[in-house]
Amino acid sequence: MAEQIRNNNLLKGIATILKELREAKSLSQEEVYNDTNIHVGRIETAKANSTVSTVAALCKYFDITLSDFYKRVEEL
Repeated sequence: MAEQIRNNNLLKGIATILKELREAKSLSQEEVYNDTNIHVGRIETAKANSTVSTVAALCKYFDITLSDFYKRVEEL
């Protein structure tokens, strides 16, 4: 299997925006996990190299489009 590509700046941007979205709804990482079955804590610390599908599921959960989410990431 080929080595996975890892862009630490992008992962940190995704982590920052996800944390902002979660905190804006006053949700704990545990609450997000219970609702989505996604370990958002590993994503928020930029330890996990999330799949597009995982990010899309979290965007749906936080009611933000993928394009708006990635625009916010790019603006960091």
